[in-house]
Amino acid sequence: MGATTSSALLPARLAGWTMTDFRDTDFEGATETLVRDVERDRPLEAVVRVVDTPATPDHIRLSSGSCTVGSAEDADIRISEATVSRHHLRLALVPAGVLVEDLGSHNGTTYHGQKIQKLVMALGGRIQIGAVTLAIDLDPDALQGGLPPYVATAYRGIVGPSAAMRRLFAILERLEGTLASVLVEGASGVGKELIATALHEGSAVADGPFVVVNCGAIAPELVASELFGHIAGAYTGAVAAREGAFASADGGTLFLDEIGELPLQVQPMLLRALEAGEVRPVGADAPRKVKVRIVAATNRRLDEEVGAGRFREDLYFRLAVVRLHVPPLRERPDDIGALARHFAEELGVDDLSPEVIDQLAQLPWPGNARELRNAVEAYAALGTIQPRQGLSSVDLDRMLRSHLKLNRPYREQKDALLERFTQLYLAALLEHTKGNQTAAARLAGLGRSYFNRLLRKCGLRDYRSR
Repeated sequence: MGATTSSALLPARLAGWTMTDFRDTDFEGATETLVRDVERDRPLEAVVRVVDTPATPDHIRLSSGSCTVGSAEDADIRISEATVSRHHLRLALVPAGVLVEDLGSHNGTTYHGQKIQKLVMALGGRIQIGAVTLAIDLDPDALQGGLPPYVATAYRGIVGPSAAMRRLFAILERLEGTLASVLVEGASGVGKELIATALHEGSAVADGPFVVVNCGAIAPELVASELFGHIAGAYTGAVAAREGAFASADGGTLFLDEIGELPLQVQPMLLRALEAGEVRPVGADAPRKVKVRIVAATNRRLDEEVGAGRFREDLYFRLAVVRLHVPPLRERPDDIGALARHFAEELGVDDLSPEVIDQLAQLPWPGNARELRNAVEAYAALGTIQPRQGLSSVDLDRMLRSHLKLNRPYREQKDALLERFTQLYLAALLEHTKGNQTAAARLAGLGRSYFNRLLRKCGLRDYRSR
C-alpha cells in the first residue's frame, strides 16, 4: 500500500486543495471517466481527505497501490461514523486518476447523488460514503519535486530552449496519461492553445476530438447554445438543432479559451456539466451524458476575478486542478532566436541570419510569440524587420490616466476603451493590407470567422482601402 500521511501536506483551501499551482517559481473533469488502457510511467499521486468529519488520519497521500476507507480498526483511513461501513470502499491509483470501488457497504458510495459500485475519477472529485464526504485531489507535491530537467528544447511542437520552458515541458510530460483539469495562464500570444494541444496529444483521450471554444468570441446570449447545443425552435433563429461543443468533444478534450470572459450567468451551467458529466441542450427536456477532458486558458488572474465576484469560486477550483503558467516572451529571451527560426522554417523562409536574430532579440515583443511570428512573416514578404511603432509606455500611461473617470464603473470604462481600440486596430490593419481581410486576420493572429464578427461589430465588414 503506497499511502503516507503528513501534516505539512495541508495548505489552506485558497492555496489549492482542489488545485495545484505550477508557476515558474514553483518548479526547482472530475467527471466519471472510462478510458482505454494507456501505458504510462506512473499515475499522478493523489491526496484523499475526509471533509468536515473526524477521521484517523484525516488525510492520506496515495502514491501507489491502494487504500481502504471505513470504520474498522484496520482501515487505512478510519472514520467512526454510523453511516460508514467497516470496510466501505477501496481507492486505487490508476493512470486516468483514482479507481473508486465500493466494498459492499451498507449505505453505499454516491457520486453526484447516484450510487456507484466502481468508477475511475479524474483528480479533483468529491464522493460521499454514507454521510461523509471524501475529497480526492492532486497531491500538491506531485509535480513540484523530483522532476528531472527536460533535456530536449521542444515538446510536441512547442519550441523553447529557455529554462522556464524546459521546466514547463517536464511538467507537461509528467501530466501525460492523466485527465486532470488544467488551467493554462499567460498573456495573449504566449501559446496557450499550443499547450492545450500538447496536453491533449499526451493524454489518455488523444485519439478523441480536440474541440476549441473561444469564450470571449461568443455573444453572451449564445454561450449556452455554443457549449451545450440547442434543439430546433429553442429560440428565435434556431431553425435546426445544433450539437454543442461538449457533445462534439465527447471522448476527447474541450479547450475553453479565454475562460475568464465566460458570462457569470452561464458559469453554473458549465459547473454542472463538469460535476455531473452531462449537458442539457437549450430547449431540451433531457440531459445527455458526455465524457470530456477539460483544459481552460485565460490571460486574466482568475483568483482575482473570484475575489471581485466576477467568477464563481467553485468553478474556478473545478477548472484549476492543475495551474500552468506560461511566461511572457520578455522573461525568456533565450527563446526568441529559436522561435524565430522555427517560424521561418514553417513559412518556408531561408535560415535567418545572425544579424536578423540579433535584431529580433533587441525588441520587447509585448504580443509575445504571436507577434514574433507576424514579424517573421513580414520579414519573409518585405525582407526587413518591421518593429512595432507606437507610443512609449510612459506616453500611453499618461494618455490613459487623462481619460480615467473615477466616478464611472471600472468595467464600463474598460469595455468602452477596448471597443475603441478594436475599431482603430482593425481599421489600421485593413489599411495596411489594402482591404485584404484574409491577410489582416492572419496578421492579427485571429480565426477568419471571429475576425469577420469583429468587423461586423465595428461596422468595418465592407471596408475598402482608401
